[in-house]
Amino acid sequence: MNTKKKNLLLIFTRNPELGKCKTRLASKVGDNAALKIYKFLLKHTVSVTQNLNVAKYVYYSEAIWENDVWDNALYQKKLQNGNDLGMRMKNAFQEGFNSGFEKIIIIGSDMYDLSQKDLEDAFTKLEKHNYVMGPAEDGGYYLLGMNSLKEELFLNKAWGTDTVLQNTLSDLKNENYCMLKTKNDVDNYEDIKDIPVFQQFLKHIKE
Repeated sequence: MNTKKKNLLLIFTRNPELGKCKTRLASKVGDNAALKIYKFLLKHTVSVTQNLNVAKYVYYSEAIWENDVWDNALYQKKLQNGNDLGMRMKNAFQEGFNSGFEKIIIIGSDMYDLSQKDLEDAFTKLEKHNYVMGPAEDGGYYLLGMNSLKEELFLNKAWGTDTVLQNTLSDLKNENYCMLKTKNDVDNYEDIKDIPVFQQFLKHIKE
């Protein structure tokens, strides 16, 4: 069976608008630099997903933008729906499974430490495991994949805190799941200050 017909990648993204994205980072680098960094991360996410041989849905936070970095020929564009991040993710997974997909993985759009091979490996893991998790250094996760919807994973979580990964894993303790390598997502100045590629955006920062 064609993997595009059974494998789905969900990409959650914020509309890149001044003052509305990467707010924790912006508190140190300013709104303009934060927006530039976020747009850079979006382009990176496109580069590691555009050639992936799976179906791809991009879920926007505020509104669907027709002409942006996400090529309409490669990405199906949708709007996030739900009261909190958990409900928005659950609804996206639900929509994917209702559409007939068998393996679904969700990522954000701000992971510089992510490659196409990482995503291919994650889908491969779902052939022998029911769930796959990509733990983030800050106590959350950068990737979640599953073969069937488990609603508990999206309930009763303090989203955006360092308890998310631990509480999600406790929901999976009786399940067949696989852990990927821990990676660093970009939320704060400390996450990028020592990475050369980001220096172009940080020249104005005084330590």
